[in-house]
Amino acid sequence: MIIQIKDLIHVHFTRSSPSPANSSSDTKLGKERASLFVYTLLAINRLIDSPETEGRLWLALDDSINTKVGKKIFACEQIFDHAAKANQSDYPWAQNIVSVGLLKRVHTRWACLFLDFRFYLPKKTIEAKSDRAKMKGKILPFKTKLSQAADMIIEIGGYFSEHPILAVTDSWFGNAGLLKPVRNVLGECFDILSRLRCNNILYDFPEPRKSGQRGRRKKYGQRLGSATEMASTFQAEAVEYPVNLYGK
Repeated sequence: MIIQIKDLIHVHFTRSSPSPANSSSDTKLGKERASLFVYTLLAINRLIDSPETEGRLWLALDDSINTKVGKKIFACEQIFDHAAKANQSDYPWAQNIVSVGLLKRVHTRWACLFLDFRFYLPKKTIEAKSDRAKMKGKILPFKTKLSQAADMIIEIGGYFSEHPILAVTDSWFGNAGLLKPVRNVLGECFDILSRLRCNNILYDFPEPRKSGQRGRRKKYGQRLGSATEMASTFQAEAVEYPVNLYGK
């Protein structure tokens, strides 16, 4: 399994693919930094005895912003920063990056081994044929963040087909827009661990369709209630769990 992770990292960082316009990856310094980054990941990989946790691959999925200054940098746009502080701009000039990494406990601490990423390009930027949306002079096709995440997880699942995958993400990615396309390829071995909004309404699976039954198949089963209502049912069974946050 360790060999598979090494191969996966090498594929993503050494495969021949077009470089973003105005990117430093084609320069001598850019190539040197890229190789050092790969060696750093491989060094972290050596600390992992096995990539599975409780028989599954745990993948962390999220998007982030990388603020920039230059106006001609690939994939840069004015992006809303929901975590901006009072003295920071709500719409910084930045790249929006969707990333996937392997979650694993290393020496009693959780670590995330970076595996793949995608630059998210807004549809308006692609339709405007901006130079910031071009690779080797060609406009890139538009893809939503959910479809980008699904593509990465499906590709990673191809390397670890013998193990189930659990994607750990926030409520924005934790929906059918990610679950359905990945399960269409990987099957029932893919699950999502995500936080639900308190007002999300949950339903049971619909009953199996009876032979000769008329009408359209039901999409939902019995209404189970909101996330808040269901949480109150299990509140008595809740237990405390220690979480290390920023070393504390």
